[in-house]
Amino acid sequence: MPTILIVDDDDAVRGVLYDLLSARFECHTASMADEALQYLEFENYDVILTDIEMPGLDGVAVLKRVQLRDSTTPVIVISGKGDAHEAQNLIRLGAFAYIHKPFELREVDEIVDRALDPQKSTG
Repeated sequence: MPTILIVDDDDAVRGVLYDLLSARFECHTASMADEALQYLEFENYDVILTDIEMPGLDGVAVLKRVQLRDSTTPVIVISGKGDAHEAQNLIRLGAFAYIHKPFELREVDEIVDRALDPQKSTG
């Protein structure tokens, strides 16, 4: 079963994502980037979803750490404040996808499925 790490400082968003994905995947959650980075020292994840705007370290720090450790791990970034320019920059940094808040659950589900099966991205 694929393992997903969900990183978001908003309890409600983290809970919604966990509820959506935990029926099909093993999910771990972190409320801060620092906590997520600790998990990444000991765990390998098939997909990581991370908010960008968080107190302390941000989601970009998570993205960069994952890129250094294993650039093949898809990182899906989520932001409520970004724009197309920010999205392009994050994709250039190696993000698999960018999701703008508020998001639709179907959209998240589809992007996670594509991240787990790269053939869906091309087909």
